[in-house]
Amino acid sequence: MNILRLVWTFLRVGILNEMQYRVNFFIQLLQSFIALGVGLVGLTLVFSHTTDLGGWSRPELLAVMGVHILMGGVINAIIQPNMQTLMGDIQEGTLDYALTKPADLQVIVSVREFRLWQLVDVIMGIVVMGWAVAELQEGIGLWSALGFSAAILMGAMMIYCFWLMLTTTAFWVVRVHEMVNLFQGVYAAGRWPVGIYPDWLRSTLTFLVPVAFAVTIPAEALTGRLTPLTLAGAAALTIFFAFLARGVWVLGVRNYSGASA
Repeated sequence: MNILRLVWTFLRVGILNEMQYRVNFFIQLLQSFIALGVGLVGLTLVFSHTTDLGGWSRPELLAVMGVHILMGGVINAIIQPNMQTLMGDIQEGTLDYALTKPADLQVIVSVREFRLWQLVDVIMGIVVMGWAVAELQEGIGLWSALGFSAAILMGAMMIYCFWLMLTTTAFWVVRVHEMVNLFQGVYAAGRWPVGIYPDWLRSTLTFLVPVAFAVTIPAEALTGRLTPLTLAGAAALTIFFAFLARGVWVLGVRNYSGASA
């Protein structure tokens, strides 16, 4: 209960801060429409030369795009801002302020920042997914809905764990920002199903950087491709990532020497 109260407090403060800069909403809206337009143009170009891509039809790839946009909104609204703040705190020695709080440090550093206007991408992603489902003309059954909900939550959790481990390297490595830029480039590959890529890249996007579990698998649920075995594998990998990220985080905190050291 204390954790939920802490999350709500930071969320409310984040929303109040964002409301002071409402022009950012229109900037984000413009950026989202431009990104969507570029994605649709790319999709149109691909299907002007073929009827499917790696066994995925146009409506199915539209679903992948919608999930990619939605997950990108979650990353930019919640995960990335907190990890970048954490990175700065580690490098500047100001993590002491969070260390003095009577709550779990990992929870605090994971919920301090919230970018309200980035949720435009979440809404945009939902609209695109609805468009894709309408074009598929098959509807979403109970299994697909439950599978999608579970897959999107597990995908977000895995991306968070990956970001936390990446950011935690700032306890030992000074130039971490380059790795952040690398993640953004790799995540862009998630706009397409990982199955269309070569084996080495598919493995990277599945097990090293969990883009497949964050984007492709939720899209599989929407398009009726998701199997119970795949969902069980995603659950097992989520648990693994959670324990691994916690271990790396604890090890990093033990090596922290801040302003008070």
